Amino acid sequence: MNPLLPLLTALLLPGLAFADADALAGKPDDWFRSNEGRSTLSTVLSWQSPQGSWPKNKDTIIKRYTGKSEKLEGTFDNKATTGELRLLAHAFKATGDATYRDAFLKGYDHILEAQYPNGGWPQHYPPGKGYARHITFNDGSMVRLLELLRSSQDYEFLDADRKRKATDAFERGIACILKCQVTIDGKPTVWCAQHDEVTFAPAQARAYELPSLSGGESAGILRFLMTLDKPSPEVIRAVKAGVAWFESSKITGIRFERSNGGRIISDPSAKPLWARFYDLETGKPFFCDRDGIKKATLAEIGEERRSGYAWYGPWGESVLREYGKWEYR
Repeated sequence: MNPLLPLLTALLLPGLAFADADALAGKPDDWFRSNEGRSTLSTVLSWQSPQGSWPKNKDTIIKRYTGKSEKLEGTFDNKATTGELRLLAHAFKATGDATYRDAFLKGYDHILEAQYPNGGWPQHYPPGKGYARHITFNDGSMVRLLELLRSSQDYEFLDADRKRKATDAFERGIACILKCQVTIDGKPTVWCAQHDEVTFAPAQARAYELPSLSGGESAGILRFLMTLDKPSPEVIRAVKAGVAWFESSKITGIRFERSNGGRIISDPSAKPLWARFYDLETGKPFFCDRDGIKKATLAEIGEERRSGYAWYGPWGESVLREYGKWEYR
């Protein structure tokens, strides 16, 4: 039996076929010094791109990369790079092996370099001319980068200059988040999944990911802002406005079944849901197929997108729960 099979089974993410580097980072020190740990870390290092990042949707833990390194396309999307860096930081702490430290620093410096002067991050770096150049909140990308920079202040092996740069990058990141919060008719609301890297306006990504107010990504942003120590008045206002939007935008009386072709079922007892996308003009949920044409109901788009995307979710539930415990509400 492959000695890593139990590890894979334990760490697979629901709905994904790849193990989670973030979960591995919490392993005990002894594991990092074991043969299994060393083998896993060697596999992780094989996937690091020449720039210092890791690709998404690849088995960077189980299956060693054997291709040409210049073919690797690293990203900050889909939990890529931040999980691997947390893993390497723990590996160096547990083993003292400079190989892990050096790989971490390469990726860490890449993150600092990738940040725009206005505080945002693209989906990957260099960003190119496509939608990856936008300030990316999609799938929690920018929030995870900021969380890594914050937690890295406790890494003893980081020098003072890198910690200073991380502090500056973190502060600029928070300022960027506040600039991206969408204001409609003079009222702050929430965020789009990606924003123009120059104007901060909501921006389009894939054909079915139109400029919008995002029920998914905005939840992660608000939860993150509520973890800040001594939040500024601007942050407090942003959180209160975002929570008010979630309160007003919840959808009751339905369930979303992504299986069976993706469908909406009437259910008066169902917990509240939030749509992934809300129209910037009407404030109503909308849905979109790969043709890029906005639809008012889920039933109007094809089965492939109906069941292939998270159109609804309980995202606001965690926002409202955390806000109820937030001392600045």
